[in-house]
Amino acid sequence: MVSSALIALGGNVGDIRATFQKAVLDICELAHAALRARSADYATPPWGDTQQPRFINACIEIEAGLDPHALLRVLHAVEAKHGRDRARETRWGPRTLDLDLIAYDDISLVEVGLTLPHPRLFERAFVLVPLAEIAPERVIAGRRVQAALAALSTEGIERLPERG
Repeated sequence: MVSSALIALGGNVGDIRATFQKAVLDICELAHAALRARSADYATPPWGDTQQPRFINACIEIEAGLDPHALLRVLHAVEAKHGRDRARETRWGPRTLDLDLIAYDDISLVEVGLTLPHPRLFERAFVLVPLAEIAPERVIAGRRVQAALAALSTEGIERLPERG
């Protein structure tokens, strides 16, 4: 069975946009997934610890045959490949790559290490802006992405030009 997964990408250390390009390819390869959509990249204010460089954020939609737990393992492996060390980092601190599984089909799941949909999705304009670009009509936990975004401030979020 093939499932649709929405994944948020973020980072603020190194050449983030180049990392995103490589990470999307790595995700598709390791998950044996097809890329269905990719948003533009957005510069966004830092979340949590605001005394750090701005982040770059984007979202992708993939179709994959992996279950959510296996897909999450792939995402963690891709993060590690690109220099993320979850054991040593500061929560909401600087990072080379952050990959969050936002939604997986219509699954609702609360387990240690995996909650679907992502528990803070509707609080985060930096995720909803790129997500609304690729899936504005998608309903997640009973809320349409575009409507959820309309309830948040997008101040400080800037769409970046395409890379040449």
